[in-house]
Amino acid sequence: MNFTETAWKVFNQSIEDYHVFDDVNALINNPFEKDSLERILYAKNWIDTVQWHLEDIIRDENIDPAEALQLKRTIDASNQKRTDLVEFIDSWFLTKFENITPKPDAKINTETPAWAVDRLSILALKVYHMSLEANRESASEEHRANCQAKLDVLLNQKEDLSTSINQLLTDIESGNVKMKVYKQMKMYNDDSLNPILYQKGQQK
Repeated sequence: MNFTETAWKVFNQSIEDYHVFDDVNALINNPFEKDSLERILYAKNWIDTVQWHLEDIIRDENIDPAEALQLKRTIDASNQKRTDLVEFIDSWFLTKFENITPKPDAKINTETPAWAVDRLSILALKVYHMSLEANRESASEEHRANCQAKLDVLLNQKEDLSTSINQLLTDIESGNVKMKVYKQMKMYNDDSLNPILYQKGQQK
């Protein structure tokens, strides 16, 4: 089983496990061995799955404004956890390939392996939920047909993205691509970088 096959299987297990209770407050019960890549991938997708449903909830037009504000802050915190975990996955890959010497003409990819894996995790959620819509008995035949067409595109995208990720990992391992990682430097959660937050602090 290649890397993306493993990742896809783990992502779908996380999604299925979440939907047993379908509760954004449910506690994660990660079934994989400590320090294993599978455990990291499961945790990554669990964050994505919870955030997917938080994004659904906050779009309720009748939501209480105070609840919406709290949800927005929860989503912001989730985004930070997601970014931190993606960077942790890249650190895992850096360690895996630390003894690889890139060739003199090695290229640099536009995104790191972990950010490509992030897209695969989100894609697993899109496939899961689009499949539900394509088979929802309460929906119209037209709705189901439209969703099936979209699902077909998503599944094709999954094959292309999986191939690209596997090729990237092979190219890094062979020295044809140099793995280089940059921190995301998110500013909006930082009291010292977000002007709304630090100006408020100066007014006290």
